[in-house]
Amino acid sequence: MVGHAANQRQEVRTAMRGGNGSITLTHLLEGSDTFGKSRMMAKLVMPAGSSIGEHPHVEEAEAYIILAGEATVTENGVVSKLGPGEVMFTGNGDSHSIENCGSEDLVLYAIIFN
Repeated sequence: MVGHAANQRQEVRTAMRGGNGSITLTHLLEGSDTFGKSRMMAKLVMPAGSSIGEHPHVEEAEAYIILAGEATVTENGVVSKLGPGEVMFTGNGDSHSIENCGSEDLVLYAIIFN
């Protein structure tokens, strides 16, 4: 499966999971493209001050891979800072949130595994 940029679906979500601001998602592949192994595989662009509110993952897991910018992440109440090249993995039954704590866009890959 090849995910050509011209075919990638883009959407803007406001107040994602109760967070702040608007976030642009570019869906790199759709769930049907991954034989049901991933519910979402997207590149997210989060402007300064935007966030995704705390939410749980039940019978799935999610990875955030930071490409650019600075993030404050919370996983099960534990707060951490992440920068380019760093990863957060939230497993089944855990909850997390992410906020752009820098002055530039936060760019990351978000992958939700079934």
